[in-house]
Amino acid sequence: MSEPKTPTPTPAGDTYKGWVFKWTNYIKGYQRRWFVLSNGLLSYYRTQAEMGHTCRGTINLATATITVDDACNFVISNGGAQTYHLKASCEVERQRWITALELAKAKAARMQAESDDSGDDFSPSSPPAAPGQGGGGGGGAAQNSEVQSALRTLGSKVEDLSTCNDLISKHGSALQRSLSELDSLRLTGEAGDKIRQVTERATLFRITSNAMINACRDFLALAQAHSKRWQKALQAERDQRVRLEDTLEQLAKQHNHLERAFRGAAQANASPDSKGAAGPGKGEASDEDDDNEFFDAMEEAPEFITVPADPQFHKSVAVSVCVCVCVCVFQLNEEPLAMNQESPSQELLPLRKRRTRIPDKPNYSLNLWSIMKNCIGKELSKIPMPVNFNEPISMLQRLSEDLEYHELLDKAAKCHSSLEQMCYVAAFSVSSYSTTVHRTGKPFNPLLGETYELDRRRESGYRSLCEQVSHHPPAAAHHAISDRGWTLRQEITVASKFRGKYLSIMPLGTIHAIFEKSNNHYTWKKVTTTVHNIIVGKLWIDQSGEIDVVNHTTGDRCHLKFAPYSYFSRDVARKVTGVVMDKDGKAHYVLSGTWDEKMEFSRVMQSSRGGENGAEGKQKTVYQTLKAREVWRKNPQPDGAESMYFFTSLALTLNESEDGVAPTDSRRRPDQRLMEEGRWDEANAEKQRLEEKQRSARREREREAASQRSASQSDEAVDEDSLTDPYLKTAPHDNYQALWFERCEDRITGEQVHIYKGGYWENKERGSWDGCPDIF
Repeated sequence: MSEPKTPTPTPAGDTYKGWVFKWTNYIKGYQRRWFVLSNGLLSYYRTQAEMGHTCRGTINLATATITVDDACNFVISNGGAQTYHLKASCEVERQRWITALELAKAKAARMQAESDDSGDDFSPSSPPAAPGQGGGGGGGAAQNSEVQSALRTLGSKVEDLSTCNDLISKHGSALQRSLSELDSLRLTGEAGDKIRQVTERATLFRITSNAMINACRDFLALAQAHSKRWQKALQAERDQRVRLEDTLEQLAKQHNHLERAFRGAAQANASPDSKGAAGPGKGEASDEDDDNEFFDAMEEAPEFITVPADPQFHKSVAVSVCVCVCVCVFQLNEEPLAMNQESPSQELLPLRKRRTRIPDKPNYSLNLWSIMKNCIGKELSKIPMPVNFNEPISMLQRLSEDLEYHELLDKAAKCHSSLEQMCYVAAFSVSSYSTTVHRTGKPFNPLLGETYELDRRRESGYRSLCEQVSHHPPAAAHHAISDRGWTLRQEITVASKFRGKYLSIMPLGTIHAIFEKSNNHYTWKKVTTTVHNIIVGKLWIDQSGEIDVVNHTTGDRCHLKFAPYSYFSRDVARKVTGVVMDKDGKAHYVLSGTWDEKMEFSRVMQSSRGGENGAEGKQKTVYQTLKAREVWRKNPQPDGAESMYFFTSLALTLNESEDGVAPTDSRRRPDQRLMEEGRWDEANAEKQRLEEKQRSARREREREAASQRSASQSDEAVDEDSLTDPYLKTAPHDNYQALWFERCEDRITGEQVHIYKGGYWENKERGSWDGCPDIF
């Protein structure tokens, strides 16, 4: 059975990849190999899965020769040391590879020549400019380097256009000759061969033309991006020049004023006898004022300047004036670190410096099996667990960690295309799992009524609020809103089962992302998290399952698949793949990557059914895509993360003490604070006290609910809601109501959820927390 053709991008990009048959030996003949052409290097692998760890061979095209044997065969040789005898699946595919190789060879040779030229031009006899020379200092050098880098990139794109133009001219001339021969040819047996030749060359010309168009598009996009940056930089330079001119003008006026004052003081000191004759009282007053005379600066001056009038301090006067003017210039040019659009009076307030470390995790030994052996099959939230298995963070704070990569939603809010916006939303849904790869500790179960606020409005434009709205089943409601045009809300109920060797954690609930500008409303659910080697071995975490991100406004959909880890699989570990489709089921983008490292997306140009069947007997779909673009990459871990529970930079700040938060905020939870400080024995005792206090409060609510029910209805009457409400089913005698969220039916999913009703941030501004319960 013939192998399916693997789609490859157009030759205009920097990377070209696909399946090619390579001659191995006389016994095995031609074998199918995966070839990748990138940055002037042609490498091959046995399978695509080997790309991450094993390369079978690489040849540099800068010094290689490319020859064509027949219709499908071609040879690449590098001076006799390396020679690849290759065969494409068809003539058109062979021509595509030849065009891509020629383009890559020309580019590699050009880059090598430029590198040699730059090395020859370097003269060690010319010393580097001294610091401060050259009119720009360090900032000017950085700006000049950035401009030079942009110019080199633009020059490279222009060279690509020139190379594509040469190829178009070459193949266009050959096509013209073939057409001329076809016109002069009689209807003989050669007509069919000539027509086929014309068809092949026309196809090749179309491919090269597409490459030319793509190179032009890249050049235009790059030019537009840098044009905006240069315009902003130019405007900033103009504004700075105007400010400097104004400051220098003020300096000249003050200098003139100071010179006149100094001359007057010098003349007064030069004639002491005449001053003394004026009378002793007047002379004494003059002596008192000699040391410090104050002169008012001009009205436009930034501040007043104190100047000593004694001639021996004349040089220091000039120095102090220059220092004061420099301070004024820096104050005028300095940009505030963060601006609050709604409160301009706070623009100049510095951002709060967040902590970058927490106390190291102490080394406590504990027999896990002695606690877990009787818990197999039980709900984890109902098992009394010591803090030894926890991390010093609550489930509400862990839920707020979903905003670690909020910039993906910021970019999505700016997208004009709903399909491209879907790529950013899908990448955001994957990014929330990157923080779990080493986080084997269990977060604290929140107390009923516990809240957590994450106010990053000045730094990142968003603020978030979580509240534990139910205890059985444990449910947390989360609401985040950003000044950059998006809202995120979710209500998550965590179901977990301990199976002996592993622990399964199933988050239940729907996540909603709403964008104001486009009015697009997205929903998705979380996948299952599995913690392996609970009893024996090193703990490790895996994510598995499928996610459907749905745009309820346009009908677009993205299907993401988290591949479970398998020892026998050749795929990359923690792999995630996805396809973005419109409401008609047509694929537009393909996503690929891993949930612990990065995600990329590629635009689909063409799709076709492959010849191989999948694991479930379904026919695979093969997508021909453009070059992949990186949409998300994991932030590096802070130094010493392994001794700080593998917290990210954001997680290290979540439990940092802050003034003005609600009394129910997780930062005020005593057992969690004690554990963070390394006092685990005290934390365990405090945890038991809080749990018992929570049980007492629950029993009190049940008694109040029972008395109200007996007063309003007879024992035989049954409330219709109690038969359909899952919360009332699990806790029929509990009349608890959340403080900041209200329960209603979601109009999109039809689920009973808790939605933020407002009031929290207003109460925080007033400092009024009268309605908050005493839970700690």
